[in-house]
Amino acid sequence: MKEYSLAAEGTKLVLHENVLAVLSDSELVTISSAFHNGGGIKKTRAIMNVEQPKDVNDINLHADPDAVIVNSSKKIGLKGDFVGMITAACVNNFALASKRIGNLGVSVVATAADDEGNTCNYAESAGEDITTKAVGGTINIIVLVDGNPVDSCLVSSVITATEAKTAAMLELDIRSRYSGQVATGTITDAIVVAKTGRGEPIVYAGPASELGQLVGYCTRKAVKEAIMKGLECSPCRSLLSRLEARHLSVEKLAAELSHVEALGADEKTLAAVLKKKLGEPAFAAAVLASVKLDEDFQLGLAPPELGPATAAGIGFGELLSGQPVADADVRACSLPSFLRQVLVALMQKALSEA
Repeated sequence: MKEYSLAAEGTKLVLHENVLAVLSDSELVTISSAFHNGGGIKKTRAIMNVEQPKDVNDINLHADPDAVIVNSSKKIGLKGDFVGMITAACVNNFALASKRIGNLGVSVVATAADDEGNTCNYAESAGEDITTKAVGGTINIIVLVDGNPVDSCLVSSVITATEAKTAAMLELDIRSRYSGQVATGTITDAIVVAKTGRGEPIVYAGPASELGQLVGYCTRKAVKEAIMKGLECSPCRSLLSRLEARHLSVEKLAAELSHVEALGADEKTLAAVLKKKLGEPAFAAAVLASVKLDEDFQLGLAPPELGPATAAGIGFGELLSGQPVADADVRACSLPSFLRQVLVALMQKALSEA
């Protein structure tokens, strides 16, 4: 069993097989969305994050997840009540961040990546249409406060930690599996906020408060590191990966471009040329810039100086390629305006030089 130090005296983080747990010598007060013993204000000396065992399939897990959590607790000798979460992420890939200001300390433990380097498989953007009932890629967070926030402050800490989690995802440009929009979380995230109860009562945990700054900093750092342990979530991952996350694979782009008669090429040829050109810095920069401009137009964030999306896209494409492209022909391609104009203009030039 491995042990790690936390910000609060008398507490520790332990890792054993499929169990990652915060253990305390004295009673902790928690509020959580945990599956086992979660909801409302609870008192416990143990908070567990359990990885789905390899010998338990999804059907059995969903039929009785509580049994999996309870059985796993025996591996670290837990007795009595505890708070327990469950995840498909690999608990060995956890991230821990701690910080202290005077008598107030915070530790945050987060998991996100599975043992194959996948993470955020079911990332979503809250408020979008989600049809799947599948689960996976959960981001689980344990926030331990060495201090005495009142009950309402514990709830506020949940809000601040959730904002910090989303900020970490935005930093890494994590995208919704369902729409390609910026992701705010995954469909099965869970959180536990616990306090030691030491010191004077704390009322505020908003992002500008002392406690909120500690919670926000540690959560953002831990979640970002946990996500980055997924191989496809490196901050400097390829443009192809960034486009695919936006539902813009090379195959899809080539299929749409094949409808443009001016290019005079089939899907296979277009895909090959496009994949090669996306490896060139200037071409890649133009494509990424056009994708980001399209997102601003779609969200209503485009500055008025740019004018209508279609006209702006045409002008941008012509500026980059140095040659005009008939808009009527380009409209046969159903990609967003900027990306459509830029790709047609640049691909027309690339094909003529081939």
